[in-house]
Amino acid sequence: MVDPIRHGGNLREAARRYGIALADWLDLSTGINPRAYPVPPVPMDAWRRLPEDADGLAELAARHYGAPGALPVAGSQAAIRALPGVLKRGIAAVAPLTYGEYGPAFERAGHRIVGFDVASPDLKDDIDYVIVANPNNPTTERIGREVLLRWHEQLAARGGTLIVDEAFADAYGDAAKSLAPESGREGLVVLRSVGKFYGLAGIRAGFVLAAAPLRDALSEALGAWTVSGPARHAVQAAFNDLSWQADTRATLARDSARLAALIRKQGFDPYATPLFVWFETDKATALQHALATRGIWTRLFEHGALPSLRIGLTGSDEEWSRFDEAFNAAVSAIR
Repeated sequence: MVDPIRHGGNLREAARRYGIALADWLDLSTGINPRAYPVPPVPMDAWRRLPEDADGLAELAARHYGAPGALPVAGSQAAIRALPGVLKRGIAAVAPLTYGEYGPAFERAGHRIVGFDVASPDLKDDIDYVIVANPNNPTTERIGREVLLRWHEQLAARGGTLIVDEAFADAYGDAAKSLAPESGREGLVVLRSVGKFYGLAGIRAGFVLAAAPLRDALSEALGAWTVSGPARHAVQAAFNDLSWQADTRATLARDSARLAALIRKQGFDPYATPLFVWFETDKATALQHALATRGIWTRLFEHGALPSLRIGLTGSDEEWSRFDEAFNAAVSAIR
């Protein structure tokens, strides 16, 4: 039996394990913006009518990301599950510590999974597909455009594909580093998520940016009505609110730096994105437990050179004060 894939956000599991009521937890186990976009009231027709592809969402997303075309999907997770099935079977290279759904999805579709070193400038000749998250979840690394485009050129020359998951890229605002504008090239797929930066994980919306033939194949595999009417309404409002986006990027950058400074003050070496902080320590398991006994839920990674923790951002000054006190107490307890 294959072990289940673990994700953050499993707060009910933590509540049962530690005997703490669900309402008494501070959930920092995901990289989702705790200050979600304030979605305007949903029109009644969005609830009553079937979603329509001709509502302009795909075109809006393409403009928003600077891409030649976009396919709306029920979160990038839907694309991760369907994409391997529309690609010919081959060898797929996945980084050893990254988002955990890619390897199993490609294996289920009959591909062979191998690891690879993201620091390597060139790819082995037998690799057909490379899957990278940029920035990576959880280790925060960002791979430069020139490296990614070199990999794409190597793969495309052999009929392969580079898949770049940019789920956390919106929080940076430096669109020039995205491969979205290049996504019309054959052999290149870029995935974007609405849930992370906009804090709207519950609506399950994302986009596949790729050449039209691959988008069409994925659309056929996924079927009709993959993104609900209320979700489409929320995304359109969020994408058009440029002022909220700018203000939120500034807030996230400030809060992430504040969190990293707190963790660094306790002697750890944190790496940060605007939405979460990650650090390795041989005390990661004990620290997660010590925080959990105080009602703070974080994400533990037990594979890699050392175990590690990913900690998301708090959504208010009150929550920050609670985490500050709990983190300092938890570190003292495990030492």
